[in-house]
Amino acid sequence: MPTSQAAQTILQHPLAFVVRTLKAFRANQGLLLAGAVAYYALLSTVPLLILIVIALSHVVDQHELLQTLGRYLEWLLPGQSDAIVAELSNFLAHREVIGWVLLGTMLFFSSLAFTVLENAMSVIFHHRVAIRRRHFLVSALLPYGYILSLGVGLLLVTLVAGSLQLIGQEKVELLGHVWSLSGVSGVLLYLLGLAGEIFVLTSIYLVMPVGRLSLRHALLGGVTAALLWEISRHVLVWYFATLSQISTVYGSLTTAIAVLLSLEIAATLLLLGAQVISEYERTGISATHSAPKPFTTEQR
Repeated sequence: MPTSQAAQTILQHPLAFVVRTLKAFRANQGLLLAGAVAYYALLSTVPLLILIVIALSHVVDQHELLQTLGRYLEWLLPGQSDAIVAELSNFLAHREVIGWVLLGTMLFFSSLAFTVLENAMSVIFHHRVAIRRRHFLVSALLPYGYILSLGVGLLLVTLVAGSLQLIGQEKVELLGHVWSLSGVSGVLLYLLGLAGEIFVLTSIYLVMPVGRLSLRHALLGGVTAALLWEISRHVLVWYFATLSQISTVYGSLTTAIAVLLSLEIAATLLLLGAQVISEYERTGISATHSAPKPFTTEQR
């Protein structure tokens, strides 16, 4: 079905599309896949950030880099960014302990989340995998290429954020009135973060699934996941600040549990956005092919 007709069909029956997407996500064991992605993302986050910060600290001031990283980590790990940045700062203060073995270990663990994410995407886009499979060398090198891209992106964001902070220190005088630009810079930083979030999600949907995905479809999933995450992260911030008794229950494990919970929700929304794209592609296909069969284990 042409894209315009598929969009028209969805707009005419939006609730049916939502229900079909949720049913397909459940049939694909979306929550189980999200749990696997979140677990390996927890293992990958700190080594990945260490590698990126060590590389960029040769180009950008370390304090400014950590400040920018902490600001945007708050988008991924609401309420827990300070603890992560403190650990990064402590590690950087003793960077001389890094040897080739430790460097290789960090490279290995930092790539785990991307590998598991690619496998999860293969389940959701199984109709693409059945048609075309990705060469194993591409899958092996993909995580490291993405790590390099994230490092370049963080460098650009750090430079832009520094410029916006300078704007916030300026004032505008007009007809005897003085207006501070701090509020304007805050709005611009928020919009920069939101645009970066949508860009990263869209790039994941473009790169991870097998085969070529159209930019329009990837952007559809990126915007969907970003908007859902914006709502979720504000709820998480409110929950951790008011209702949560997580520190009482888990004690010294509080940070790890809170980070894992945030990553679990983020991974669920990431895969749900992929499911939206998958169902959008399936619109117009006969019911026997459009509805994925639940994954079950054979009983003997």
